[in-house]
Amino acid sequence: MKKKKLTLIILSIAVLFMTVSGIYLSVVKKPAADRNNQEKEPVLAEEQKESPLYGKRIIFLGSSVTYGEAADGYSFVDYLEEKDGIKAVKEAVSGTTLTDSGGDSYVQRMKNNIDKDMEADAFVCQLSTNDATQRMPLGEIADTKELEDFDTGTVTGAIEYIIGYASETWDCPVIFYTNSKFGHKGYEEMIDVMTDIQKKWNIGFIDMYNDTEFNDISDEQKKEYMADYIHPTRQGYIQWWAPYIEDYLITYLAE
Repeated sequence: MKKKKLTLIILSIAVLFMTVSGIYLSVVKKPAADRNNQEKEPVLAEEQKESPLYGKRIIFLGSSVTYGEAADGYSFVDYLEEKDGIKAVKEAVSGTTLTDSGGDSYVQRMKNNIDKDMEADAFVCQLSTNDATQRMPLGEIADTKELEDFDTGTVTGAIEYIIGYASETWDCPVIFYTNSKFGHKGYEEMIDVMTDIQKKWNIGFIDMYNDTEFNDISDEQKKEYMADYIHPTRQGYIQWWAPYIEDYLITYLAE
C-alpha cells in the first residue's frame, strides 16, 4: 500500500514538473519567435491598381542588386510588382558583369534569356558594380550607333550594345540605374561615362549615386538599409531605393 502511494506521489510530481516546464517553454519561446517574425517579415506593399505603372511589362537586367542578394531574392523589382502591379521580367544573376566576358554576362543573358518577341513598355538595366570591383576595362564611346561597332569586352562598349540591342529588339524606353553612393573611384568613372552615353542615346538614367539628398541618411538608417556597402536589405529596398526608382519610372514613362 505504501509503495502504491509512493508511486502515485512520484507520478504526480512528474506530471506537475512536465506541465510547469511546458508552460515555461511556451512563455520563453513565443517572444523570440515573434521578434524574429518582426525582423524578417516586414509588411509588403499592396498592389495599387491606380498606379500609372499598373500593367506595364518592364524588363530588368542586372546582377545581385537587381536580384536582391541580401534580401532573399526580394528587390525593388518585386516591390514594384506588389505596389504598382507591373509585369516584371527579372533577368538577374549575382556576380555578373556588363562586360561580355562569358556566358552569363549582361550582354549574353539579354540576347539568350529574354523573349525577343515579347512586347515591353520599358527596359531597365543596372550599372553593375561588379565591373568596377573586378576592374573591367572602361573603353570609349563609339562614334556610331551600329551594334557591330561596340567593343563589348569593355564596360562602355557593353553598355552601348545593350542600349542599341534593347532599342531595336523591344522598341521601348531604355533606362539605366546606379547604386546608392559607396565611394568607389572605378564606379564613379563608370557613372561619368554613363552620363555621356545618356546624352548620346537620349535614354533614362536613375543616378542615385550622385543624389546628395537621397544619400543623406543617418548611420542608423544605413545599418538598417544596407547589408554591406553595395547590397540593400529588404527594408533598404522597401523604404529607400524602391520609392525613388518608382517615382522616376512614373515620371519618365509618362513623358
